[in-house]
Amino acid sequence: MQILTTLTQYDTRMFLWCVNSRHQAMLAKTARMISRTGDGYLQIAMPVALALVAAEPGRNLLLATLLAFLVELPIYWVLKNSFQRRRPPDAIPTFSSVITASDKFSFPSGHTAAATLLATLVYLYFGMAALPLMVWAALVGASRVILGVHFPTDILAGATLGASIALISYSLI
Repeated sequence: MQILTTLTQYDTRMFLWCVNSRHQAMLAKTARMISRTGDGYLQIAMPVALALVAAEPGRNLLLATLLAFLVELPIYWVLKNSFQRRRPPDAIPTFSSVITASDKFSFPSGHTAAATLLATLVYLYFGMAALPLMVWAALVGASRVILGVHFPTDILAGATLGASIALISYSLI
């Protein structure tokens, strides 16, 4: 149990370092815009668009994405409701987040999981053309910390979940 306590303390220190920047106000505006791009619309629109224009790899990407989200969403929900990790504003009495999260618990980050899942699948089907999406997925994760609704390990767990499910889905299609 000591290792979990130490990890939580380190995670809280890293979180506070991220949100207590002198540039927080400027970062929060940008983070809010980036975070909104991770709300799920791109995860639907991009595979559909690529299926229309990129023939077989696009259709395979669409199928893999559908399968991946059918698997990822229930796993995400079970993890979130099993761990029940409080979000930073609930865990740190003196802290207020920039936005209000859409649900109660923070571990893992669903925005990061979904963004990483999409970016990983596009990479697997289209190679380095996915580089902008990989950067976008990392920025979505960072934005969730900057906005004060996730701890850094929530982001790491979300990215791991998304990439893992993408690899499994890719191997099945």
